Amino acid sequence: QVQLVESGGGLVQPGGSLRLSCAASGSSFGFDVMGWYRQAPGKQRDMVATITSGDSTNYADSVRGRFTISRDNAKNTVYLQMNSLKPGDTAVYYCYADRHVLGYHQYWGQGTQVTVSS
Repeated sequence: QVQLVESGGGLVQPGGSLRLSCAASGSSFGFDVMGWYRQAPGKQRDMVATITSGDSTNYADSVRGRFTISRDNAKNTVYLQMNSLKPGDTAVYYCYADRHVLGYHQYWGQGTQVTVSS
């Protein structure tokens, strides 16, 4: 049973930084794409950043230049460094992973709250 466990959320002032981590457990296989999505109250869940097993990255326009995604394949862990945070970044952040092993599978973490407020 694959589990994705996020950590690193919290309350930060505008202009501050946070680093999110997501560790996958319960499998000896790696993942194709790992990434982060976020959902603010009353809004849909949107992609923030993704990274492939070959380290190709993709960012939402709203975070490009402020957020950096990275991964450690040996640890099945993905990170999101968030700098210059804005109140508009306030949301629940969800870790995501997928792979093609005996079919196509997608996995989600339970979410971690990020609040940007003075």
